[in-house]
Amino acid sequence: MTKNPERVREMKKAELIFIPLPGTSHLLPILELAKRLIDRDDRISIAVLLIKLPFGGNHAINTKSHTADTNSRIRFIDVPQVDPPPMQLLMTSPETYFSLFTDKNTPHVRKIVEDIVSSHSHSDSNDSVRVTGLVIDVGFLRMMDVAIQLALPCYIFFASNIGNLSLMSYLSTRHADADQISTVEFQSFLDSELVTLPGFVNPVPVSVMPSGFFNKDGYTIFVQVAHRLKNVNGIIVNTFSELESYALNSFSRGGSNPPLYTVGPLLDLQVHQANHDNSDKSQKILKWLDDQPESSVVFLCFGMGGTFGPEQVKEIATGLEKSEYRFLWTLRVSDLHQSTDSDDGYDPDLFPGGFLERIGGRGMICRWAPQVKVLQHKAIGGFVSHCGWNSILESLCCGVPIVTWPLYAEQKFNAFMMAKELGLAAAIESGSGKDNGGLMAAEEIAKAVRNVMDGDQRDEIRKKTMEMAEISRKSLMEGGSSFVSIGKFIDLNF
Repeated sequence: MTKNPERVREMKKAELIFIPLPGTSHLLPILELAKRLIDRDDRISIAVLLIKLPFGGNHAINTKSHTADTNSRIRFIDVPQVDPPPMQLLMTSPETYFSLFTDKNTPHVRKIVEDIVSSHSHSDSNDSVRVTGLVIDVGFLRMMDVAIQLALPCYIFFASNIGNLSLMSYLSTRHADADQISTVEFQSFLDSELVTLPGFVNPVPVSVMPSGFFNKDGYTIFVQVAHRLKNVNGIIVNTFSELESYALNSFSRGGSNPPLYTVGPLLDLQVHQANHDNSDKSQKILKWLDDQPESSVVFLCFGMGGTFGPEQVKEIATGLEKSEYRFLWTLRVSDLHQSTDSDDGYDPDLFPGGFLERIGGRGMICRWAPQVKVLQHKAIGGFVSHCGWNSILESLCCGVPIVTWPLYAEQKFNAFMMAKELGLAAAIESGSGKDNGGLMAAEEIAKAVRNVMDGDQRDEIRKKTMEMAEISRKSLMEGGSSFVSIGKFIDLNF
């Protein structure tokens, strides 16, 4: 990447303080942003504050070690642990839980930021550093008060897409008062079958809104977030402008919206795979794919939290068998009906009788797969995904068509956006699930697999996906949209 020598000489050293959510889907992209910033300008350094979650999902240790070993201008500071809110609250209202968790951590974060600012301001060195702002994950948005109290610029890192930002913009206009959402207002929203969102061509069904919207406390917190987003110095989004051009133009025209920096796709494929690429499991999977014909395998993977009960497992197995296509299925079972005989062994009773024998060598089932390496493989012809945003970006960048099977959080919204709004995915039909105790029926699963592998939508979606893969690659190159956007962030704020 090209640096401007004159600008580098003139600019004093500057440090940004990053406060990421420590889960993989948030931590990895924000660290990729940090690396791109320091790569673009020799005088930028990053301090990353690591907040430990009181439950699973703390993936910071290995990532911290790898990043620190390869990037001397990225340093990590551990935030002291706090007594967490009750775990039961995480089950009933995750938004409320994280709001309280943020408040508990804020005093420690403020003290660390104060110490960093103070250490730089009292430095006698001619090579002194100034703190130029905080970059805070939207999940910790309430910590923007630290930036306000210390008179520092505050930028929000948004690990999702502009579509979800458009939803926030809608909430801020629907509710003038962010603190007092009445039961009538909440019920009015739930009673709306469709809503018109800025940045969307199509009306959006309320049924695809993030899961927190269907709890009054969660909905209120989303409204509060929407209002506070109006007051930040800028929003950094893990997307590229060509993917969401309509939504980007709409958001940017909003007079009260802060500047938007589209800097994605933020994918660090090497770090993401570092712990697994050379493992026996990984090599076994990739060797199996090597033996399959080109574009003949459908890949099913549902993220870290994507688990299924025994009844749904049987429906998926039956659907895959009926589709008659080769498959690689990453399976996690919610009630642990799994054999302990081997790492990838499962209790045969989990599947329809004789299933494992009948599929023979045309299918592989495993608990984990190197997702990016799999998506990059020539044998993969389609991807049945939970529609987490990182998985969507990985699939797009690899040119693999998606079949949407969203499970929780904002995944239904992402799926709607990809299939209906952007035409970059095929939607699995969920109607049968409502009539079958919530289960997705085998017939619908088989139909979805056929659609992405050889159906009417196949050629159109595959063509658009391959085109978007090339656009995403160019967006990161010098002169590309994301390259330019990162440059603007540096130029305007340093």
